[in-house]
Amino acid sequence: MAVAVSTLKELGVERVAIPSAGNAAAALAAYGAKAGMEVYAFMPKDVPESNLKECVFLGAKVCLVDGLIDDAAKLVKKLKQKYGWFDMSTNKQPYRFDGYKAMAFEVAEQFNWNLPDSILFPTGGGEGVIGLWKGFQELMELGWTDQTPRLIAIQSSGCAPLVEAYTKNETEVKEPWRNAETIAAGLRVPHPYASYLTLQALRETEGMAVAVNDKEILSSMRKLFKMGIYACPEAASTLAALDKLEYESVFGTEEKILLYLTGNAMKYLDVMEIRRDAIPILDEDAESLD
Repeated sequence: MAVAVSTLKELGVERVAIPSAGNAAAALAAYGAKAGMEVYAFMPKDVPESNLKECVFLGAKVCLVDGLIDDAAKLVKKLKQKYGWFDMSTNKQPYRFDGYKAMAFEVAEQFNWNLPDSILFPTGGGEGVIGLWKGFQELMELGWTDQTPRLIAIQSSGCAPLVEAYTKNETEVKEPWRNAETIAAGLRVPHPYASYLTLQALRETEGMAVAVNDKEILSSMRKLFKMGIYACPEAASTLAALDKLEYESVFGTEEKILLYLTGNAMKYLDVMEIRRDAIPILDEDAESLD
């Protein structure tokens, strides 16, 4: 989003709008505020409160939509001409891809140009997967690497249109996912725009699309917490998928596998329940923990 906003500012764009499950809108609100842009954010009415607060406090003009992100996207498109904003929707312009492709450059550099065999990436709209694919392609064209990692898109079983399309060997998502529901708000994209690009990226890299359920995601969040890794549900889905794929013997014993953790858990602590009555309360003069 930083690359997109910087490019649009250079081109003289002053007003932008985005449909978002939360995180993309917050990023646009932040960078847009810095760039002096007028930002409109359209989000599902059940968006996590932390995302909503971010957008409001960063100065975005926020509208909550009685529906999902696809419905928000329809409103952005419908009102675009009336309000004269630039549509920042996922996959609808090239500038965000050019920001995402930097991930491929960072992976190549940090792995000392000996790239991982597979990358597991949490996927809603698919922009991250497309960006990685674009970045690795450019590195190959430059002759700086001779391989592209296998890209594996991870979705929630409560909203897995890309997994369904991949499994059916379809070139794009044809119908919106019905009754989309998951604790991983960023993965709740029932009908990702330009899904053909994401599916093409998966197939050209010999990758795949995998779904995990919310119970598996929560379990993986707890596992990552115990490792000292503060991962959000979307990020934790990659560990859940790794466990599933290892059980199915998808990977060889010598393969290098990268899990992409796309966010921390600060905004999502409400999805993990805790029993306060199970935690001991000590008197101020306690002499032991009993």
